[in-house]
Amino acid sequence: MHVTTLTWVITVLVILGLFIFDFFAHVRTPHEPTFRESGFWSAVYIGIALLFGGFVAWQWGGTYAGEYYAGFVTEKALSVDNLFIFLIIMSTFAVPRIYQQKVLLIGIVLALVMRGIFIGVGAAAISAFSWVFYLFGAFLVYTAAKLLKESGHEAEVEEKRDSRIVALTKRFLPTTDEYHGDKLITRIDGRRTLTPLLLALLAIGFADLLFALDSIPAIYGLTEQPYLVFTANAFALMGLRQLFFLIGGLLDRLVYLSYGLAAILAFIGVKLVLHALHENTLPFINGGEHVSVPEISTPVSLGVILGILVIATVASLAKTRGAVKQD
Repeated sequence: MHVTTLTWVITVLVILGLFIFDFFAHVRTPHEPTFRESGFWSAVYIGIALLFGGFVAWQWGGTYAGEYYAGFVTEKALSVDNLFIFLIIMSTFAVPRIYQQKVLLIGIVLALVMRGIFIGVGAAAISAFSWVFYLFGAFLVYTAAKLLKESGHEAEVEEKRDSRIVALTKRFLPTTDEYHGDKLITRIDGRRTLTPLLLALLAIGFADLLFALDSIPAIYGLTEQPYLVFTANAFALMGLRQLFFLIGGLLDRLVYLSYGLAAILAFIGVKLVLHALHENTLPFINGGEHVSVPEISTPVSLGVILGILVIATVASLAKTRGAVKQD
């Protein structure tokens, strides 16, 4: 897959333009978005992401389009799980609803920047060392096990992490416990002081860093093309702010989502290890020769990922349906 520098530049500028539009059209003036507004713009951004897959098919063929769609679905699913962490952070810092959009949008932009850095590092590592797939695969299996262990205790884990971030920040920088509109930094007695809104943003930024460590190896298990990895991540993150307000109440009902994501990460981890064995160059494995093992195709990967997500969602809604009726 050959992607010209001009294509990269145009793609980055379009994505940047969409984020700038989002800020000036929806975030600049603090307000709590309505269900209708959130639903409309979530659909718009998902539509753009799907249309981009058609562009990939037109330019580079159906195989690469399939890799893009598999990556997009995986990243979108991981992003939905991230929303639960964002919800905990907003609750922990008691961020007023009208200011949550600003924190989310800035956090999402930071996430894209960090993922861009990891994508570049990952591409360089893969280009230089084929055995890096062993590391990616093992890390994803470890992450899946960790996700299973923390399932049901996400709030406690995140609250402990947030308290450490706040304690460390307050130790070195002046902070205030009061909100000053949507300001990140304010002046108190002539001194620059960090507001709780900035502390919440720091917590989201740190969470984004951890999410990037999981998501980038996962998508490299579906495609080795940096352009597809970047665009799938960008379009998965785009519209995440609207999705936060759209399905905020539904997140509590997705009780099996973590199990589903753990299964997806474990599946991709195994896929990466199989690919590493197929491309093996390590001398202590099969004498440095390629190992004849079956490889999992992109259509199969996409089918498995979608199937797991459907099962996890349906099972979650069925499990919590009785509780909703009682309420």
